[in-house]
Amino acid sequence: MNPVELSLFAHRLAAICEEMGAVLKRSAISPNIRDREDFSCALFTAEGELIAQAAHIPVHLGSMAFAMKDVVGRFEWRDGDLVLFNDPFLGGTHLPDVTAVAPVFVEERLIAFAAARAHHADIGGASPGSMGVETRLEDEGLVISPRYWFAAGSEDPQIRALIFARVRVPEERMGDLSAQRAACRLGATRLAEFQADHLTNAFAALIEVSEGYGRSAIAGIPNGEYVFEDVLEDDGFGSGPLTIRCRLTVANETAIVDFTGTADQTPGPVNCPLAVTAAGVFYCFRCLMPAHTPQTAAIFKPIELRAPAGTLVNAGEGAAVAAGNVETSQRIVDVVLGALAQAIPDRIPAAAQGTMNNVIFGSDGDAWVYYETLAGGMGAHAHGDGLSAVQCHMTNTKNTSVEVLEMHYPLRIREYALRNGSGGVGKHRGGDGLVREWEALKSCHLSLLTERRTTAPYGLAGGAPGARGLNRLWRAGTWSELPAKGGVTLEPGDRIRIETPGGGGFGKR
Repeated sequence: MNPVELSLFAHRLAAICEEMGAVLKRSAISPNIRDREDFSCALFTAEGELIAQAAHIPVHLGSMAFAMKDVVGRFEWRDGDLVLFNDPFLGGTHLPDVTAVAPVFVEERLIAFAAARAHHADIGGASPGSMGVETRLEDEGLVISPRYWFAAGSEDPQIRALIFARVRVPEERMGDLSAQRAACRLGATRLAEFQADHLTNAFAALIEVSEGYGRSAIAGIPNGEYVFEDVLEDDGFGSGPLTIRCRLTVANETAIVDFTGTADQTPGPVNCPLAVTAAGVFYCFRCLMPAHTPQTAAIFKPIELRAPAGTLVNAGEGAAVAAGNVETSQRIVDVVLGALAQAIPDRIPAAAQGTMNNVIFGSDGDAWVYYETLAGGMGAHAHGDGLSAVQCHMTNTKNTSVEVLEMHYPLRIREYALRNGSGGVGKHRGGDGLVREWEALKSCHLSLLTERRTTAPYGLAGGAPGARGLNRLWRAGTWSELPAKGGVTLEPGDRIRIETPGGGGFGKR
């Protein structure tokens, strides 16, 4: 294929992934998927290598690029199959992220796979929302190792039985899973419009070309060794601060990212499976590539990842990981970007807010769950100020609108505003965080998984750090501070106020 044909083909694959996402969004039941768009869609070769993705959630797609080969190699695939999984140590991230994978047969040949990963508002954990402060994976919810939901078009009724036995609001979960299935079927239908030989040849050409983009991006970094470290504040059980250390070694067109020196895995849920760590690393390097870079796994081939087993960034099976996907992944980005900033300071921003500010309300009594991640400040950079009140780095979701939230849940929004002045000062100012305040209208449980409450997002080149975040509870006429991670029972009239961190500043004033 000539370069123009290959470019058109790459964009066509990306458009298929976007269309898969549109089907998933419009078919889903839960506000978390339908409104917040907490999902990702991608296409893979018959060997399980990422060949295209939509611009959805970085932590989803980077982890799928890392782990899908192992998943697809477990099955003898037939037309009409659909496999589900969420096991963080077998291709997943954390338990609420459930992945559906369907084979694509063209001219009776297995040509590709279509996959849709979505964050389900509950997966049957000890706490509503399945993102409480637990110490074992099995307490975080239903663990689904890769297994058939549909085999040659026939549904396995045990999946439905498991969902209804373990998960809160099971009808909503099944509706969202069906939307994921529809997205995968759409991907397969669109690929079937091509000839089988054309697809296999075009996939091979695209993989060969895209690896060059990865090597070119690394070649633009001066050779050398760059070390940076930062900390997670705690694991919810008093362990902390927890060091994450990155040693980046660049040699011509290759890079080694070594996390030796990182803290050991902990009892609390901030541990990362290796796929999540890979996603954070891949994201940082992808940001150095041109926007038109084909989204294949080959762009990451020049990157070697070293993450010692049993550490925070490569935890052992059975470890609690709910916050590893959403909080530790953000700090991995902070340390990799911190190392890169030493090599290419004009291209790397100061630290963003460094947390997803996970807020989970729910009740077992009348069975409802609401999950939200909150935007914050983006770091400033050599060419301008950071953005305010945006989702940063490893997440790319929307917020739940006030109207949708109040229509579906017994909650009321008391305030939603910019947190003015929270960005770090400097020649260029970090973006501001935001303030969001809820009032409980019924008794419910609240879980918090947040970071940057005692440590601040760093500035660069003399810029000041961004403001730290703050979690507060209003009860009986008094405000009190809540910990970064934990749970509390709310009564009608109680209010929760979250002030998210600002981004770091860049350069001296």
